[in-house]
Amino acid sequence: MRDYAETAPEGARKQARIVRPETPVPVRAWLRQRQSGEHLVDGEAIAWTERQVQVSYLDPLGRRGWAWVWASAVERR
Repeated sequence: MRDYAETAPEGARKQARIVRPETPVPVRAWLRQRQSGEHLVDGEAIAWTERQVQVSYLDPLGRRGWAWVWASAVERR
């Protein structure tokens, strides 16, 4: 079974304006995966709202993943 990252609540972005840039923004983000715990990953911000960021990343085993996380867990590289 694949270890998925936990995501920020969908309801918190349901009515928010989502920005989707033409070019993804390089970021570093904290993710919490259900089985393997917390990881600081390099990835790309592929969408965001005022409070959340959708990050595309490689997990510690090199698999591509996507997760919405709180903006406070993300910084630009």
